[in-house]
This record gives sequence, C-alpha cells and structure tokens, in this order.
Amino acid sequence: MIPTEFIDELINKIDIVDIIEEYVPLKKSGANYTACCPFHKEKSPSFSVSPSKQFYHCFGCGAHGSAIGFIMEYQSLGFQDAVQFLSDRIGLIVPKQAGKSNNQEARKTIKKHKQTLEETVSAAADFYQHQLQHSPRAQNYLLQRGLSDEVISHYGLGYVPDEWQPLAKIFQPYPSNALVQTGMVINKEDRYYDRFRDRIMFPIRDGKGQVIGFGGRILDKGEPKYMNSPETTLFDKGQNLYGLYEARAAIREAQRVLVVEGYMDVVALAQFGLGYAVAALGTSTTTEHIRLLMRQSDHIYFCFDGDAAGRKAAWRALENALPQLKDDKNLQFLFLPPEHDPDSFVRANGIKTFEDALLHQSLPLSVYLWQALTEHIDLTTHEGKAELIKTAAPLLNKIQAPALSFLLRQELSQKVGIDEHNLAHLLGQEQPKQAKVKGKNYRLPQNTFRQPPVMSLAQKQIRALLINPQWAVYIDIPDYLDLHGEYACLAALAERIQASVIPLNMGTVLELMRNTEFEPVIRQIIHDYLDSADTMQAGNEDDCESFKQGMQKLLDNLKSQQIDALKRKLHNGLLSADEKQLLLLLLSPSKTPSV
Repeated sequence: MIPTEFIDELINKIDIVDIIEEYVPLKKSGANYTACCPFHKEKSPSFSVSPSKQFYHCFGCGAHGSAIGFIMEYQSLGFQDAVQFLSDRIGLIVPKQAGKSNNQEARKTIKKHKQTLEETVSAAADFYQHQLQHSPRAQNYLLQRGLSDEVISHYGLGYVPDEWQPLAKIFQPYPSNALVQTGMVINKEDRYYDRFRDRIMFPIRDGKGQVIGFGGRILDKGEPKYMNSPETTLFDKGQNLYGLYEARAAIREAQRVLVVEGYMDVVALAQFGLGYAVAALGTSTTTEHIRLLMRQSDHIYFCFDGDAAGRKAAWRALENALPQLKDDKNLQFLFLPPEHDPDSFVRANGIKTFEDALLHQSLPLSVYLWQALTEHIDLTTHEGKAELIKTAAPLLNKIQAPALSFLLRQELSQKVGIDEHNLAHLLGQEQPKQAKVKGKNYRLPQNTFRQPPVMSLAQKQIRALLINPQWAVYIDIPDYLDLHGEYACLAALAERIQASVIPLNMGTVLELMRNTEFEPVIRQIIHDYLDSADTMQAGNEDDCESFKQGMQKLLDNLKSQQIDALKRKLHNGLLSADEKQLLLLLLSPSKTPSV
C-alpha cells in the first residue's frame, strides 16, 4: 500500500495538463483544455482537462479521473505502476505503508537493479535490430512473409545470428549478471551461451513501452519453433500481452481488441491493416490477461485455430474469463478452419474476409459455452441433462455479472426442463422463498446507481464538495445520526478531506476515495451530473451559501428520519434505554444530543 499523504503530494507536484498533453493534443479553452477523447471515437471535442482541479472528464463517454487515473487507463497500468511511473518523472521515491521497510537506500538499490536489467534487454533489442539489417538471409525471410520495413520497425523485429555467444559482441564482460538474470544467457555445466540463436526476434514490451523479454522464431526448420524468455523480475508471462503497447492506438480507433495465438499472427495482421491484435506470451490466456484486455475495450475477440489445440486454448480462455465477466463487456470467439492460422487465412482470403468473419461469424461467449458443454451430451435423456447440470454448475457459479449470470441459468433451466427454483437448489444455491402473491407489486432494487430523474440533495452536496473540497469545513455531521448510502458517502468524503494537512483538489479527492466502498457512488455522480463544462466550475459566494443551506436541510432530514425510525421501534416495544434517551433529546428543541 502507498500512503495517502504521498498520493496527495504526487498529484500536487505533477501537472495533469503536461501528463495528458504527451499523449493527446490539448487546446486551451478558457480556464481549461479540451481535446477529442482518447478513450472513444468522436469528431467534436468533449474531453476537458482542468489544471486547477487536476482532473479530466469526458462529457461524451464519462471517462474521468486524476493524472494517476489517466495513466492507468491510457497506459493499461495498475495503480501502483501508474504511481511509480509518475513519481519517476519528477524524482519522487514511492514510500511503502507503515509496517513495511522504509529503507530509502534499499529502495534505491532495488530500483537501480531493475534499471540495469531494463537497460540490458533494451541493448539486446537494439543489437538484434542491427543484426537484422546486416543479414540478407533474415531479411529475405521477412520479405517472403510479406512484411514491410514500416511494420518491422513498428514492432522492433530483429535477428540473432547462429552463434553460441553473439551478445558477447556488445556485453563485456560476458556474461554479466544482468544477462543471466534476464534469461538472455544460459549457464549449463559451467558453460555460458546465449539462449537465442538463429531466430527472428520479437521484443515484448510492457505498458510503458519498455522491452521486458523476447520471443524468438526459428529461421529455418528446428525445434522449438518458438522460444520465449523465461520468467524474470521484468518478465511475467501471465500479466503481459505481446503487441499491446504497439496496438493501443488501433484498439481505441477500432473500439475492439483481438487476441490471437502467435506473434507472427499479430505482425502479419498489422501488415494487412489490422493493428488491434495481441497475443499471449507462450501461455494460456490468464485471468490477469482478461483484466488487462477489459481495460482496453468493451469488445474482446479471440481467434483460435480450429484444430484440437486451438479448441483447448479457447476453452482455457473462456474458463479464465468467467470470474471477470461484466454485463457491459462482450467476449466473442472465432474458430478458423483447421488448416489455417490468422496469418495464413488472411494471405489466402484477404483481410476483408477475415474481419467480416470476425464481426459476423464469431460466437458470443454464451453461445460458445453451451456449444462446448453440449457437444458430446444427449439432452434427450435424463442422464444427459443431469450431466449438463453437473458440468455447467461450477462454471456458472464463477460468473459475477448479475444479468449474464441470471440469463445463463435461465437458459440452463430451459435446456434441462427444470424450473429455476429447483435448479438453483441443484446448483448449490439456496432456494428462494416464494411468497404468496396477493397482487402485482413492482419494486425497484434497494441499491442502484442508475441515474434518477432529479438529483437528490445528498448527490448535489457530494458533487459540490468534489468541485470545491475547501467547503468541507462547513460539514459537521453528528455521530448520533444514522448514516447510510449517499449520506454515508458524503460524511466519509468530508472526513477524509478534513483530515488532510494540505489543500486538496478534485484529483486528489478522487484518489482519496479510490478502492473504498463509496468510489462507485462518486464515479456515478461524476458520470451522470458533470455533464457540461459549466457544472465543473468552482462555486462563488452564493454557491457556497447554498451549500451551507443544503447541509442544514440535509441534517434536518437525517434527524427527522432518525426520529421516525426510533418512534417505530418504540411502537413495537423494541427501543433500548439509550435509544429512548436519544429520542427524547432529538424531540427536545432546546437540546442537542451529545451521544
């Protein structure tokens, strides 16, 4: 964990305009800056950046956040990596939470060691690119694969000569500790030699564009056909995807991301104009890969070979995707003919045919799920239906997306001919109690973040406080009041702002509430009610006075609710002695409760 004080300091020292302008061309517009949103396609700019609030917001798609949030979203980084990225820019050292080592020298040593490893693999990548320029044989191979100089350069392809120690040409002494620790050099029986020989080299980059490892394809015949760097301090196969750094702009343009099986598939598709493809790093698609993909786009396509190995890889991807599914995310599966991979299919049929198949012939996850589960089951028999329930149950129980989960269970009910209540019992769930129906009674869920027709008073106060954190000094909510929902959110927001020793802006306030139970409430209010540049403007004296009056009205409402709740308990004979005292005090106009 990173201390909140450090996050406050970081956001106050960096300039969100400078950060975003490195990726998006901004244009001055009054006190703010505007641009076309980098997170969705649009023709007229609706993306606004406020230097005073250190906050960005798109009035089109609702994307918003601090500089940390922007780097997380744009660079596909986790929170800690984004904080580290921004800290490195301004020379801050990220501390660790109390209870962990705060040894500054130790952190510097670790950071320096990581930099040494990064410099080592980067130097190796440069060396491989240089070797490609001087190898007619390797150049001819890529030419035969139809790759242009532009695509080769975009992906940084290289070549490693057919020698035992080619890296010794640029690393002295050879081997260095860094070469061994990055897996570039192997030690076998006290002999050191390069891991890669006579291969086309595919540099693998992380979200910041740093080379962290390599994939190597044998130039002629030989085994293994593909070889990858081993897992190292830099290189985690389960948390990175080949080509993601290079594909980010194309993913945003197409509003979809395609996952294929091989590095050459990614590069070949880019050569034909499809630049939004990525590949797993010699391993199955992991849960972390799914999370990473969902941060890139709402539309994720998987393309697998139609052979047994491709079907197995697709099923593993589906299994790992189930716990991560969301109702607003769409996962599709395309299976090519057994004799084809994406590279060969595109060369034989053209990119238009491939994309047409991708968009119109791929199977939604739900369709593929039932297709795979029922492929070898006879649903005309009771035994077959029982087998489907047994195999489907553990998979459906992984799904957390409420609407999709409900619909899939409903479909299973229809397939096996068992009503939903009895099926829930068979799936290991508690059977819902069925009340006697006296008449139609429609109710909205108690907890919902759907936009209401009119802003509630609590929502107005939260929005005003986000825009004007300094108004937290006017908030004093007594401890005796029963806070829930948006009221509890407002109280927590004010408490955290009041606890800060430095003045806060909107960006720092958002980071204060990150990963709390109130974050979804705050983000929904921003999404629904910051709908124009005017709503983001700081309040004047009249606005501040309205805020104070709003707080008094809100406190009066809470007090009335508390009195009503206590009266109901009194009527039912459930009031404790302390609650009776509180009720008397609340009903007394001349006294203020102190409990």
